[in-house]
Amino acid sequence: MSELWVERHRPRSVSGIKGQRAVVDRLRAYAEACTFPHLMFAGPPGTGKTTAALALARDVYGEGYRNNLLEMNASDERKLESIRTKVKQFARTAPMPGSTFKVIFLDEADALTPDAQGALRRIMEQYAETCRFILSCNYSSKIIEAIQSRCAVFRFRPLDQEKVLEMVTEVAQKEDVELDVEAAEAISRVSLGDLRKAITSLQVAASLDRHVTRDLVYETTATAPPEELHGFFLACKEDGFQPARRRMRGVLDRFGLAGTDLVNQLHRELGDVTFLDEVQKLAVTEAMAETDFRMVEGGGESLQLDAMAARICTLIGS
Repeated sequence: MSELWVERHRPRSVSGIKGQRAVVDRLRAYAEACTFPHLMFAGPPGTGKTTAALALARDVYGEGYRNNLLEMNASDERKLESIRTKVKQFARTAPMPGSTFKVIFLDEADALTPDAQGALRRIMEQYAETCRFILSCNYSSKIIEAIQSRCAVFRFRPLDQEKVLEMVTEVAQKEDVELDVEAAEAISRVSLGDLRKAITSLQVAASLDRHVTRDLVYETTATAPPEELHGFFLACKEDGFQPARRRMRGVLDRFGLAGTDLVNQLHRELGDVTFLDEVQKLAVTEAMAETDFRMVEGGGESLQLDAMAARICTLIGS
């Protein structure tokens, strides 16, 4: 449902893009002028970068926009040879009659090798009059300065939970899925502003039961609900190491979490824990950061999580 639904209902104009008002206002001016400079869309995944590029091309060229558009995923064709052959060959050909320039859209451009980026810089320079580039990336810092300076940079932000909630509810209605209000709120919470992840979460849950509940969402997204994570902190504070350890193991087993997933989810919920003061939260954050680092570096997950629970019990225990 997710990829097909997104493609089928992709906005046909930049004006239809949700949750990115600052970006849409600037792109609308380019669409009205039917021209634009080289562009760079930077931001986290699932926030509308690819949609914005395709919608802008459609606004400029109309329904036949594919005739003047080369769309490439740079993570698949990230080597120098792809830039020198496929991209350069398309850039050097004349645009279709009635058009003054063509568009090359490089998705995930931050995956290009430094050599490929150097070749791309030269092509952008040579064919600027007859070809425009739109680059999308998650990390603009991985794009060389020579390319960044040639582009107008647009920063996409994670979508607000209200926007994600609105879109997920709309998808559920159109797909005849019974979505509880609490389940929709859970999906918007676990998506962290990534609309693609939100729609995928809905799809996975709906494939098991057309009536999507809050519990089903948390079970199918490998995410522990807030009350379970708060319960772990409360056990560390009031009950001691062994009860806290059992509670942590229960969360891991029930929701199928990896150790790093649990640490990240605990970190996100820590700010909403009301029974800890700021000094305690700072100390717990340091303990979780050290545990995450050790697991990433290859430390045994079980032992490191037990050590984290013991450390938190020491820091906040009554």
